[in-house]
Formats: sequence, structure tokens, C-alpha cells
Amino acid sequence: MKSSWLSATVASALLAVGLAACGTGGSGSASGNLQIWEGYTGAEAHAFAHLLSEWNKAHPTEKVTSLYVNNDDSLPKLLTAVKGGSQPDIAYVYGSWAPNVAQIPQVVNLTKVVQQPGVNWNDFWVGERDVATVKGKVIGIPALVDNLAVVYNKTLFAQAGLQPPSSSWTWTDFVADAAKLTDPAKKQFGTAYVTPGTEDTVWHWEALLWEAGGAILNSSNTKAAFDTSAGLESLNTLRTMAVTDKSMYLDPSDSEYANLFNSGKIGMLVTGPWDLSGFPNVKYGVQIMPSYPGVNSHQTISGPDNWVIFNNGSKRVSAAEKFLLWMTATPQATYFSLATGDLPIRQSVENSPGFLQKMDKSLPGVDTFVTNLGNVEQARPQVATYPKVSTILGTMIVSVLLGKSQPQAALNSAAQQVNAALAGGSGS
Repeated sequence: MKSSWLSATVASALLAVGLAACGTGGSGSASGNLQIWEGYTGAEAHAFAHLLSEWNKAHPTEKVTSLYVNNDDSLPKLLTAVKGGSQPDIAYVYGSWAPNVAQIPQVVNLTKVVQQPGVNWNDFWVGERDVATVKGKVIGIPALVDNLAVVYNKTLFAQAGLQPPSSSWTWTDFVADAAKLTDPAKKQFGTAYVTPGTEDTVWHWEALLWEAGGAILNSSNTKAAFDTSAGLESLNTLRTMAVTDKSMYLDPSDSEYANLFNSGKIGMLVTGPWDLSGFPNVKYGVQIMPSYPGVNSHQTISGPDNWVIFNNGSKRVSAAEKFLLWMTATPQATYFSLATGDLPIRQSVENSPGFLQKMDKSLPGVDTFVTNLGNVEQARPQVATYPKVSTILGTMIVSVLLGKSQPQAALNSAAQQVNAALAGGSGS
């Protein structure tokens, strides 16, 4: 499941209207079964239904019923439900919404819950724990984790006389390989970049920024921190491919790149495990992100989502906590990953005997994405104004890639806009 993100306009409206309208309590779901909102489809829906059935058989007095709610719509629907006192007991919400979700009075503080013996909170990846925690308070339990790595076409690399990328490769290597993989006569590109200006545009660049030693905001989340030499180096890396070498296919649709890669028209992609099943025609390999010379950081970025509990009374909260701790425990997390191809939410799952081999057999290359979770060192800023920041950064990146702005000027302008947004925001 590919995570998605809230637009700045919608986020601002939710903060101004939805959160202000929230009450201070409510019975929510009627007495009886707990209700959980989730947006699973396909293999994920089948696997979740199986786990739900197993739980309900073993816990006849604490049954859980599921209601499908498209994940893109979950936060506005939740705010409406909270306003009317009809919120579910548990809901799946995007991790980037955590600062907004934390402001809802009915959201249960899980800090003490995850510290209980046997939960093993540190077994969840650091990126997951960071995104589930807002200002020191745990407001969610990890539901999903992804990351970015490089997927490359082995056949095109061989035809270009290139060695497959190694685990020690650099962005200098990546840029050079992209140029050699480009053939205008064949309408073949070395790489691609998504340019709708959304968070998908932004988080691809943020990984480069961190690898270059930069940061998005300062340590107190009050000022822009990306307008530095690291920001310039990372933007120049993308600009070289898009503008100078013309080795980068720019995809405003955020979807055509996958079809082109599967057709042998793109040499390599920075993408996530969700795309692998869409490449049946390509003999591909997967490698971790390149690093910058002198920094030697192969950081990736994680896109975790959360399960959130709403207060519908102490008895229901207790039952909801019990269910979530069971569902996200190692045995159930292992089953879900093997059944769906989703990355494991716990480190213990990766380390269980035979797990990586089983995952890679069903989805070749996914084992690299699993081990790549160890390269997640930080998360995007946990501030309610982040959607505004993201929109500004998305505009900046697209402008540079289209050759409309020079990197340094774009960074300076974006930093000024971000500082204004943070100064006027309510979530910083």
C-alpha cells in the first residue's frame, strides 16, 4: 500500500473547521463489537479479514467489525464522526497526519501502553516510532512502513556496458549511469522523477537532502533549514539530470513512469516496494540509495502509517488496545507481510528464520527494501503545518526540474515562504 499525503489546503481547512468543532467525548460506536475503519483492498483486504476472523474466534466477547473507509478520506470522515460523537474505536490514518490527529481530544494517548512488558516498542523501526510520536506523546501504533530504494533494469545496464550498482555507489555514479542509459533515438531515459508537486515529489528529494547532511527544518521546527550547501547539492543533482543531461523523464502524472520502466524505456527508478509487482516484463535488481562523496550516508525515507484509538469509554479503549497489540505482534505481522508483500512493521519479523527468502521468492527484490529499513534514520518534521511546507517544497523542486528556476534562488524563496508558514501556523 503506497502511502499518500494530505494537501495543504485540505489540512488547513481541517484544522480551522474540523478540529475546532470536535467535542470532548462521546460514546461513538454502539455497545457490542468494536469498530475499526480501514482502507485495505486486494491481498491486504484478504489478509486483514483472515486476522480479524482469527481474533474474533478467540475473543467472542471482544469481537471487532471492520468498515471500509478509503484512506484518502479517513481524516475528514473521522472529524465529522467525532463532531457527532460517532467515532470508531480504531482507525487507519496516514502517518503524515499525526500532528493533526494528535489535536483531536478523543485520540487515546498510547505512551504508557507501548511501554508495557511484552510490547517491545523498540522492535518497531525508528521511522515508525518517530511518526507515531507527537511532542513526546505516542498517538498511534504502526500499521505500515515503506521506504525508497533504486530499482534498475539489468538488461539496459548490460547493453550500456555498465556494472550493476553496488551498495557503496554514489550520486556521482547514479548521474553518470543515467546519462549513459539515455538514448533519445529510442526515447529511452536513464531515470525518472515524479513532478505533480505533491508530497510524492517532495519526499524523493528529502532523502537526498538528508544524505547530503541537510535538514528540512531546524531542531525546534521553527525555521527552514534546507537552504544550505546540502540543499543546493541535492537540488543540483536532480537539475543536472533533468536540465543539463536530459537523462531524467519528468512525470507529472505520478504513474506513467511505472509503465515506461516496465516497457524498457527507463533505466532506473527511485521508488518503493509497492511498484515491484508492476514490473513483470523487466529483469530488475534493487539497490539501496546512493550516497554523496564525503558524507557516505545511504539514508532512505520511511512512509509509515498508524492505527489510532478513539476514546469510547474505558472498557472499549482497553479492548481496542488489546486487539491492536495482538494484531501488530510478531506472529501476526509476519503473516501479514508474507500474505501481502508489505514490508514488516517489526525488526523481529525480518530476523525470523526464512522470512527474507520467502518474501523474495514471491516478490523478487523486496528483501532489499526490508533490509533498507535499517537505513531510515529520521522522519519528516512532526508539525501540523508540514502540508504547507510540503506544498512550498513541491513547487520549488518542480520549478528547478523544469528549468524555470536556479537552485539557489529557488531554495532562498522557498525558505522565506516556509518561515512565514511556520510563523503563522498553529502546529509548530
